[in-house]
Amino acid sequence: MDEEIKDKYFKAGEIAALARDKGVEKVKKGASLLEVANYIESLIYSNNAKPAFPVNIARNHIAAHFTPNPKNTQVFKKGDLVKIDVGAHIDGYIADTAVTVEVDTDVHSSLCDASNEALKHAIKMMKPGVSLSKIGETVEKTITSYGFKPIENLTGHSLNRFVLHAGLSIPNVPSINLLKKPHVDDVIAIEPFATDGYGRVISGKGSNIYIAQASKSLRGLREKRSKLQIKRIKKEFNSLPFAFRWCEKLFSNAEVSIQRLTYLNLLHHFPQLIEQNNGMVSQKEHTVIVTENGCEITTLGKNEEVI
Repeated sequence: MDEEIKDKYFKAGEIAALARDKGVEKVKKGASLLEVANYIESLIYSNNAKPAFPVNIARNHIAAHFTPNPKNTQVFKKGDLVKIDVGAHIDGYIADTAVTVEVDTDVHSSLCDASNEALKHAIKMMKPGVSLSKIGETVEKTITSYGFKPIENLTGHSLNRFVLHAGLSIPNVPSINLLKKPHVDDVIAIEPFATDGYGRVISGKGSNIYIAQASKSLRGLREKRSKLQIKRIKKEFNSLPFAFRWCEKLFSNAEVSIQRLTYLNLLHHFPQLIEQNNGMVSQKEHTVIVTENGCEITTLGKNEEVI
């Protein structure tokens, strides 16, 4: 990997880790979800990076894919199990990291420990040519040893420039279908999810997170306004996900514009991912770069133990 590119990956990781850790400090009883999301994203911008996706704030049985809209009035409550998932990029080179915290209680500390330990074991295994199914097997064994289940239909993923989900999937369970193997310089986000529920997620309501449909041609689109809007979105966010609230700066009537572009199938609106039996969910995630003998973590916090 070119040293300049590697430096960008590590700088993005440093910024994502800072935003994650500072953001977690704001997660308190009575704190606004919207204010926390805006705070985390502003930290990323102030450190000369950009969000790789909207900050995900997923509470309790919501495993992933929720960010507040501009009118959101929700606040954190005592006992909330909160997943903070943060992405930052520099020139398209992405860092993706997540942590789970509990508001004013420690009822689910073992559930958090399960995903934390699973991530540690997975990172120790990551190297060129390793079986991804074996990593999934280790994640599963670690989580079940705590008495919980991995979420089998959520996976980690490789990262490319401006591509959040690239060619590799890093499972939370063994899978005979994963024939691809990691290579030196692959950039990979590993993210075990643990639950006291069924062990699968289903689609819920809208997440307020969108992405431009990459394969959708504009050639047959007759609406000039919509064509200009989708071009502006692609220029602003490239091929990365974005929040509805970010679009208020782009369009005078963002709500109508986003609804129309989604109706025309120019945008995809991600659903919230909800644990099938409404079980509580924990998550822990780091981004790594595969090296000749293992991997290097790009998203370690300043006070975080080196794995």
